[in-house]
Amino acid sequence: MKNIQLLMKNLNTTKSNIMKKLVIDPVTRVEGHGKVTINLDENNKVKDSFFHVVEFRGFERFIQGHPYWEAPVLVQRLCGICPVSHHLAAAKAIDQIVGIDPEDLSPPAQKIRKLLHFGQVFQSHALHFFYLASPDLLFGVDADPVKRNVAAVAIEHLDLAKKGILMRKFGQEIIRVIAGKRIHGISAVPGGVHKKLSLQERDYFLNSKEIPSVDAMINWTREIIDFLKDYHDANSSWLDTFAEYDSGHLGLVNKENGFLELYDGNLRALDANGKVLLNDIPDTEYIQHFNEGVEKWSYLKFPYLKDLGREKGWNRVGPLARVNICNGIETPYAEEERLIFKLATNGNVNNKTMYSHWARLIEMLYCAEMMKSLLNDISILSDDLMRKGERRGEGIGIIEAPRGTLIHHYEVDEKDRITRCNLIVSTTHNNEAMNQAVKWVANNVMDEKPEITEDMLNQVEVAIRAYDPCLSCATHALGQMPLEVSLYDHDGELIERKER
Repeated sequence: MKNIQLLMKNLNTTKSNIMKKLVIDPVTRVEGHGKVTINLDENNKVKDSFFHVVEFRGFERFIQGHPYWEAPVLVQRLCGICPVSHHLAAAKAIDQIVGIDPEDLSPPAQKIRKLLHFGQVFQSHALHFFYLASPDLLFGVDADPVKRNVAAVAIEHLDLAKKGILMRKFGQEIIRVIAGKRIHGISAVPGGVHKKLSLQERDYFLNSKEIPSVDAMINWTREIIDFLKDYHDANSSWLDTFAEYDSGHLGLVNKENGFLELYDGNLRALDANGKVLLNDIPDTEYIQHFNEGVEKWSYLKFPYLKDLGREKGWNRVGPLARVNICNGIETPYAEEERLIFKLATNGNVNNKTMYSHWARLIEMLYCAEMMKSLLNDISILSDDLMRKGERRGEGIGIIEAPRGTLIHHYEVDEKDRITRCNLIVSTTHNNEAMNQAVKWVANNVMDEKPEITEDMLNQVEVAIRAYDPCLSCATHALGQMPLEVSLYDHDGELIERKER
């Protein structure tokens, strides 16, 4: 249930600094805990707005002192939604510490890791689209909040809901078979993977009667994309304009051809008009190009490109950014859909927030096609799983998690202990973008309709939810994430605070 505070500071009406504060706490249907504050001036116009992330950041410190080979296991505890992404990003970094670059892994180990990663992205995208985002699209922002949930989707769109559940299950089964369990399993070890894929396990996904096949995943995803394209045609008036604003777009691209890349590639960034801001740099050079800003009102940092500075150097990451920056997609069906997607903006960079869902489904199709390709590659069944190299003191692993570019950076001492850890996760990259989304809603909805309506409140959440934020990952949270409700008097003094 959404808990909303409306905190009114009613000072003497003769004063010029009358202020109202609207607090939405928590933001619902996202992973983690955050709140939104919108401040109005004496004319009921938006003065400023903030997306606060109130969870404590601590993971980068308590991992220090652990042996480096524990990192791929420990960092999974950052999140129960995308643990595989952290597992693989850390593994890529630890590979470097044992002297193995991505291209040095054995081909079977590389393919097993990629299959695991595609299963993760596929199931995470299915979770977000069917469980979290579809109620916004199917029922609208003005629908009763009781109806805006996956249970209502199952009642009114049963076939859509059933396919969504089974599609997520398929991705989770890929993870279970490779890593041992669906959440917090283990596959990657320094220099490779610890377990081969058996013929029986491979065939389970190709032609088993126990679960729908990978071919079904491809066909169903294509059907869902067709559904969403029809939805865009019928609802373009708000999808094309809602939370549209200029931004940079950042992600990995294939090192050889600049195509969509989720596992290992070069970093590329474009501005809102398609100008190259970051020209396919090696992932190990990220620290030369990025800084992280800090604001006192949020635990979540603000990454930006050093050359452009904090105000202009921020980027969106995730499905929309990845489809924007890539030269193409190597799988045929996903590439066909990418070209259709690009037509919506005449081939230009797409800065429309609500198009993130369309881009997310295109990536699901890409993952399904890639899973089929890998499962049909007989070499993935090989037991050639490990490589060794010359020990190093530092490792950097960058991967495209479901929500965007994920960076793991470790330094170790001569006793193999981690001495420094830096994590820049997808939601951290999207921090400024989400704040911009909140500001867009505040300025375009609050000013048009100064009264506070359920419609307006949900639009704030819809704008944030399009980024599929994982706030637990972004802050590396520890402990509980309580709901806090505060009441202030007209002088700004705290009267009451409750937590549950």
